[in-house]
Amino acid sequence: MKQLTREWLNAAEDDLAAIEKLMDDPILTNIVAFHSQQAIEKALKAIIEEFGISFIKTHNLQSLLMKTEDVIPFIVNELVISELDNLYIDARYPGGMGLMPHGKPTLKEAKIYYQEALKVKAQTEEFLLKLSK
Repeated sequence: MKQLTREWLNAAEDDLAAIEKLMDDPILTNIVAFHSQQAIEKALKAIIEEFGISFIKTHNLQSLLMKTEDVIPFIVNELVISELDNLYIDARYPGGMGLMPHGKPTLKEAKIYYQEALKVKAQTEEFLLKLSK
């Protein structure tokens, strides 16, 4: 595995660790959503790095999934991916702060986002591990 691939995966792990510290705070669900999006993005960029897929400067998960689909067919919840894409931009600027149309994600939604991030990172690591054998 390339060093930069490992760094992307480590960065995704940092986002997941942050979520674990924040997960049960109903005030910080928008931050959980943001870090979930980031963990998925970084896992996808690990695949892009490892396989030398032409890098695109984007944070859009759907675009990144399309870039990686010829290498690894990720099994994802498309609705969750779409919601995280919609949250990402707003989460970076005051005002929206990662709000959904109905406000901050609920604690239940935040946990679903976290589970999706765990799933994508696990799929990435399993795939890369199989290649190294």
